[in-house]
Formats: sequence, structure tokens, C-alpha cells
Amino acid sequence: MQEQKREIIENYTYQYSRILKKNSKIDPELFDEYGVKRGLRDKNGKGVLAGLTKISTIESTEEIDGKIVPIEGRLYYQGYNIHDLVQGFVNKRYGFEEITYLLLFSSLPNEEQLKEFKEVLRDSRNLPKNFTRDVIMKAPSQDIMNSLTKSVLTLASYDEKINDMSLENVLRQCLMLISMFPMLCVYGYHAYNHFECDDSLYIHRPDDKLSMAENILRMLRPNKQYSEVEARVLDVALVLHMEHGGGNNSTFTTRVVSSAGSDTYSVIAAALSSLKGPKHGGANIKVVEMVQDIKAHVSDLKDEEEIKAYLTKILNKEAFDKRGLIYGMGHAVYSISDPREQVFRKFVGNLADEKGRREDFELYTMIEKMAPEVIAKERRIYKGVSANVDFLSGFVYSMLDIPVELYTPLFAMARIVGWSAHRLEELINVDKIIRPAYKSIGLERQYTNIQERG
Repeated sequence: MQEQKREIIENYTYQYSRILKKNSKIDPELFDEYGVKRGLRDKNGKGVLAGLTKISTIESTEEIDGKIVPIEGRLYYQGYNIHDLVQGFVNKRYGFEEITYLLLFSSLPNEEQLKEFKEVLRDSRNLPKNFTRDVIMKAPSQDIMNSLTKSVLTLASYDEKINDMSLENVLRQCLMLISMFPMLCVYGYHAYNHFECDDSLYIHRPDDKLSMAENILRMLRPNKQYSEVEARVLDVALVLHMEHGGGNNSTFTTRVVSSAGSDTYSVIAAALSSLKGPKHGGANIKVVEMVQDIKAHVSDLKDEEEIKAYLTKILNKEAFDKRGLIYGMGHAVYSISDPREQVFRKFVGNLADEKGRREDFELYTMIEKMAPEVIAKERRIYKGVSANVDFLSGFVYSMLDIPVELYTPLFAMARIVGWSAHRLEELINVDKIIRPAYKSIGLERQYTNIQERG
């Protein structure tokens, strides 16, 4: 009976999805006719100005002699160049907590402030009693982003001040979620791996003496062991993914839902739902899959011409997933370079050597070199194309033995910091709901009685 019902539903949705597509299709030329900026960006890639922020700055062009000229990409957190920030902490201390403080409070902490902040994060990292058993372990899913979103929304039930919109309460909620995200993600994965994949179950408590990056690896691995190089590369990855302007999809979602007066848990759940899309936070998974496909179909991985020929096939929808995309290449803002990728690259080689993956690193380097040439030859593009941060992040996570199910959740563990900063900034500065305009092009029609309809 159930099988028969399922077949009826599938036949119905198959038929009516085609009716839906036919009736809802809008002539693409109308978007240009009415000056609609699809994706809230014009044909030159410039975004619609929707707000103001101090949290981060992205620069990809300069005006020289009255002309807009592409430049090497620059990224600033609260006015500090990301290169300088990473150089300031790397090989000296772990940076996640320090840069979190910077993004939230607009200044770099001194030693005493950083010590106090770490203690607050530590004390905020307490899941409600039996939460792991009763929420995370129930109905585990391969989609850890959905599990994470479920956990976040359920945490709202334990908060007696869920709708208190005072700044101090929202800050408390944000600090709690920042500190808890690694536990929610890693435990969600272990639940899936145990109940769905029939593997052993590990629930390791975080160590209060360790950094965020160290604790992620400690909780994830059965033996709790990791090397210093692994932890430091993951720490840099988290810092680079923390924030990227108010205009990226998930951060804009944070602003939009915050502007409606919604609670912190609902806002972060909405941001998570935005981030999980393959066009946003899920892109690094596609890069890894694409490189695996290249390795399976190219006979000589040191032959630049053979690599270039296969990339051309991918771009022409003749290979890999046949969507015509070379994943990890191009960005909505950057053209010459993504500063996050440039910073990341300096650390990836060392990790590749430690893991015996130098040949893979060289393959990624070759693809990074060849892809822009192939895209420039095969496509009409309005700006340059370069590797973005997703190009290397999936490779790094694979070297850290992080399961692919956690790639996007790792992004979320970092970006929750930026979302929190933007939510707080929105609440402090703007008291107006975000409501852009849509022009209706529907024709007025006369109502007909049901007996007269065809």
C-alpha cells in the first residue's frame, strides 16, 4: 500500500513540476529590461549596496586615472590585513580565540583580555544535561549541517531568555553557540558514523586547556591524538573562514533574519541553511571530488597539456559532473587573487610533506595554474578568474583525515563568529526590516467559476 501511494505521489510531482516550470518561467530579457540585478549584483559583478559594516573589508579593485582596475585581493578584519593577523599569531599561539575577540569587539585583546575571553568561552561550552543522548543521538543524519541546525533550534528550548533582545543577552547566546558548535558538529558525525555506518562510537569531552582547533581534532579522533602542524593548519583555516563581508549569502541571511526581530537561535539556523548550499559552503567538497575524477581519468598527472585538455572537457560539460564548472575557481568579488587562498597556500605545503601528499599538492598547484587559462579561452568573462579559498580547504581537510561529512560544518564552526558579529552590529545600528523590491510582471486575469475551468 505504501509503495502504491509513493508511486502515485511521484507520478503527480513529475507531471506537475513540468506544469510549474512552464507557468512560472520568466523571460530572461525582462530582467535586463527592468534593470533587475540578479543575485543583487550587476553585470560587472558589483554588488547592490545594502548596508554598512565595520567588521570586515574586501578589496578587489582600485580606481586609477578614473578607471576601475582589478588588483590582488585584500581582506581586512576590523581594519587589520588578514596577512598581518595570521603572521602575528602563527607559530606563537593559536589564533581562533584572539581573532574571534577582534571581530566581536573591534579591537585586538591584550594578554589579560584574551585569557579572560578564553575562560568565558570555556565556561559557555556546557551542553544541557543529556542533550547529546536525547537530541544529537536521535535520528542521526549523513547531512551534519541538518543535524547541527536541529541542535541549534533545540537549544532554544533550554534558554529561558530566548526572546530577550538586549545586547548583553544576545552576546551571551552568541558566545555560547560559538563555543558549542564543534561539539554539536563532531558529536553529530560520530552519531551518524555509529548508528548509520555501524562503526564504533566515540564521545570525547573537550579539554579546557586546549584551543578550539586542538579540541576539534581531539574530539574527532578515536585516540584523541594530533600533531602540532595539523592543529596549527586547522587553526589558520578557521581564522580564514571566520568572516567575509556582509554581502556573502549566509551573512546577509543573518542580517535579514535579525532585522525581522527574530531570536538568535532562529537567526543562526537560517544562516546554517544558507551556508550548506553547494554554491556557498559546500564548494570545497566538489573540489575534492573533481580532483579525484581527474586522477581517475588522466594518465600522466605531471603532463600539463593532458591536465589542461581534461579541464577543458570539464568546462565543456563532457567530464566529471557535466555541469561545466571547474570548482574552486572564481569568486563573486575577487578576480586576480583571493587573499585567503594566498595565506592558506603558505601552510598547505608543510602539511602535505608531513602527510606524504606532496604529489597531490603539486597536482592542485598545476590545476590552479591551468584552470584560469582554460576558462579564459573557453568562456566570455567580465573579470579575471583565480583560485578561491575553497580550492585548497577540502584538500587540507582530507590531509587532516576529516570526513567529508564535516567539511561544510567546519566552515560553520568558523563562520558562526562572523555571523555573531554581524547580528550584533545589525541590532546596534539598524532598527528597520530588510525588504527589497520585486516587480510583478503578472497579468490581471478574470476569475472563472470552477465549473467553467478547462
